[in-house]
Amino acid sequence: MRHKTELLAPAGSYDSLKAAVGAGADAVYLGGARFGARAYADNFGEKELCDAIGYAHLHGCDLYLTVNTLLKDKELEELGAYLKPYYESGLDAVIVQDLGVFSYIREYFPDLPIHASTQMTILGAGGARFLKEQGAARIVTARELSLEEIRQIHAAADIEIESFIHGALCYCYSGQCLFSSMLGGRSGNRGRCAQPCRLPYQVKAEGKIRNRREEAYLLSPKDMCTLELLPKILEAGVCSLKIEGRMKRPEYTAGVVRIYRKYLDFYLEHGKDSYQVEQKDLEELKRLYNRGGFSKGYYQVRNGRELMSLSRPGHFKGSWEKGKDKGKRNGNRQELLEKQAYEGLLAELKQQYVDREKKEKIKGSFRISTEFPTEFLVTYKEAAISVSGEPAQKPKNQPMHPEAVLKQLQKTGDSPFCFEKLELEGEKEVFLPVRQLNGMRREALEKLEKELRARGSRKCVREVFPPEKGQREEDRQGKAEGCAIHVQLEQPEDLWTVLDIPEVSMITVSSGHTDFGQLKAYADACRKAGKSFGLVLPAIFRVSEERYFKERLSLLKNAGLDTLVVKNLEELAFLREADWNLPVILDHNLYTFNQRARLFWKEQGIFMDTLPLELNAQELVRRGCEGSEMLVYGYLPLMVTANCLHKTMKACRKQEELWKLTDRYKKEFPIANECRWCYNVIYNCEPLSLLGNVKEVERISPKSLRLCFVMEDKRKIRRILEQYVEVFCHKGEPPAFEGPFTRGHLKRGVE
Repeated sequence: MRHKTELLAPAGSYDSLKAAVGAGADAVYLGGARFGARAYADNFGEKELCDAIGYAHLHGCDLYLTVNTLLKDKELEELGAYLKPYYESGLDAVIVQDLGVFSYIREYFPDLPIHASTQMTILGAGGARFLKEQGAARIVTARELSLEEIRQIHAAADIEIESFIHGALCYCYSGQCLFSSMLGGRSGNRGRCAQPCRLPYQVKAEGKIRNRREEAYLLSPKDMCTLELLPKILEAGVCSLKIEGRMKRPEYTAGVVRIYRKYLDFYLEHGKDSYQVEQKDLEELKRLYNRGGFSKGYYQVRNGRELMSLSRPGHFKGSWEKGKDKGKRNGNRQELLEKQAYEGLLAELKQQYVDREKKEKIKGSFRISTEFPTEFLVTYKEAAISVSGEPAQKPKNQPMHPEAVLKQLQKTGDSPFCFEKLELEGEKEVFLPVRQLNGMRREALEKLEKELRARGSRKCVREVFPPEKGQREEDRQGKAEGCAIHVQLEQPEDLWTVLDIPEVSMITVSSGHTDFGQLKAYADACRKAGKSFGLVLPAIFRVSEERYFKERLSLLKNAGLDTLVVKNLEELAFLREADWNLPVILDHNLYTFNQRARLFWKEQGIFMDTLPLELNAQELVRRGCEGSEMLVYGYLPLMVTANCLHKTMKACRKQEELWKLTDRYKKEFPIANECRWCYNVIYNCEPLSLLGNVKEVERISPKSLRLCFVMEDKRKIRRILEQYVEVFCHKGEPPAFEGPFTRGHLKRGVE
């Protein structure tokens, strides 16, 4: 199915909205006062946002609202009242990450289109089909996907595809980053990312620093520019071309939009054969903002050093111009010229797109008669407005000249219109008062503007009740079901270390380090010891991972597994399409931030969810944790990245090693290169330990407790596990934890 091609621009302020519309955007996306993934942008208040919807519709643009953060239960209760005025003003779509929010909107605003945010980490056709079945109108693909992967989604899932074409790239897969959250409480999933990826680091391997001092920004990707790839992106099936930049100034928005508008229009008119990008336009985009040049993103590469801006994380002013290396004098002169060019460009864009009001070209027909009421018909696209006035008068002296009538009617003033064509019909020898002409023109233009602004407006068909407030806090706590311990092992050979501990009811092993041919032996050993056994699926499940599992599906189905831990929508879709029916545990990154999200997954037949890592104890109790698993020990994954530090350091040997990333405070973050799946995992510098928080955990009352062992040796695994068993199962006194540790968000939570 072919969907209409759309150039989608960011608007972090009303001036940015005007700039985007004026420069030729087909649609804009922006955030309101709440629930958007750019909490620090100059977001829109209620009146301003309703006016913005009208302004966009007046100029033929769609407007999408970001509701793309994870919502706590209290916030979800306020969502309906928040959305109602925008819905009634004609909001064209909402961009959503949280499946609880998704479910709520489907119920209370059933005709409001939902776009699945890139924060959902949509990696393939399975996830796209799943979301379409739930009611999504569009998916925003993960920025790491290749053109071929997008092409396969387009071929297999009849749903609109939106993909980023220009602007900043996150180092982590969107929706999978806890770096900012765990270090400072500012959650990327809540729109408050502190951007630790733009800070300097050292990478250490075997005790040696591997990066040069001048290449310290190891997690800072260059901005993406895909102007030269535009035909290929469109032919892959992308219908909405998304520009990043809600935190950027209006002039940036205008400049980027106008250049992409130029080339999109050229492609749509002439096709790909004569498509060619002028160097001056690429230079102008660099002048607006770049981090040491551009990359084309991940569309044609899986990862690589060329994607990174290693020497500094911000805007390179003049770095692409010649002359800087021709001596200090020439360099200073070149910098001055570049500064003047940059300021001149901003001034031009401001004058043309920010300060100037956009005028829509309309047509008019003024019919004059002395016998019948005078009529003024104005039209714009499908809209037509007719106003009438008193019949014309017989002239007592000199008749009004037709040119004078036209001149008066063409004075559109501060209105958002100008006449492309204006005709006079009827009698010529007549007189009309100027006051009447002005009044009819003003009435016609005001009615036309009102009709266009109201495009898509509707009324709520039902009261927007808050979601289930229902249970009292003490009821939600449920009853503890005894002590069920789940041990998750990164290295499957560690299974023999924990197999004889009777309190362990389940053991799962990582699919990234397990020989699938050994799974049956592991499962048999667990069953003999009275334990369940499961497999933890990859953090990322793209075409290559799906192929790997398909080729081994028979082996996996016959391995005697009792459960699977899944981490993304593609894995759930794969299991269903493969008719592989096992109890599923959702990992913590398939977020269940609120009761409604839990209910959504329960209706999907999910066996168990894992408690979110960003809710504090009080919020977890409010959410309800009966039937959920709680992570109580382990090094938490802060980032899952397509880019590979081994590739960046030109040291990729396709061999797994544990490197360390050191920040400016000398904290060391372990980095695992998962070569089987070709991604990196950056772990927290300290393990989560809730050994001393028995009362809080009991109050939360999860169904089971999970301990994750990633890099510990066998002796440490045994010691830590025995401590947890003694404390949580036998009510022993908690010992002091060895070394530094974190309690995560158990007490503080996130904003």
